[in-house]
Amino acid sequence: MIRDTPVFLGQFARHPFATGAVLPSGATLARDITAAVPRTGHPLVVELGPGTGVFTRLIQTRLAGRGRHLAVELNPTFATALARRHPAVEVVRVDAALLGTLLAERRLGAADVVISGLPWAAFPAARQRAVLDAVVGSLAPGGVFTTFAYRHALPARPARRFHRLLTTVFDEVTVGRTVWRNLPPALVYHCRRPLRTERLTAG
Repeated sequence: MIRDTPVFLGQFARHPFATGAVLPSGATLARDITAAVPRTGHPLVVELGPGTGVFTRLIQTRLAGRGRHLAVELNPTFATALARRHPAVEVVRVDAALLGTLLAERRLGAADVVISGLPWAAFPAARQRAVLDAVVGSLAPGGVFTTFAYRHALPARPARRFHRLLTTVFDEVTVGRTVWRNLPPALVYHCRRPLRTERLTAG
């Protein structure tokens, strides 16, 4: 993480709302959020907003050459660095809200796991709904969606709205432990059994 900090800070200074964080996530948070990646079989794993690749490294470790790993990153600086560091990962510069289109164009089936590093609390309601709708529509019935939230931001309206949205479109939403050593402290949402028939509602 240390070597990525200058790059991350630079991108935050240029694009604060798109980057959403001053520092890349820590190792403990990365382990918690990538725990859903199966160690057997050939899963399709989609990563949204990988940034400098803190989660990417652990996803690749858990896959160990199996399955397929797509990383969706709009930031050109992050995307270029990610593709260079992880040649086995398919890095795609596309809006996360177009995830369904991306999978269809590549003739891929539904994703087994979607892991998000996107700054949900920095998104307006319409953006939260659009991206989450794409995630739900792209997951396999038994698929898992994991994302994280900063502890200090939980009382804020965007964070509360996002949590409500999660409970609307997933049958099971589990809130993980707080990783106090992360800067800032964060927790992981583990979401299972997407409810495609439900419609997202603003809050």
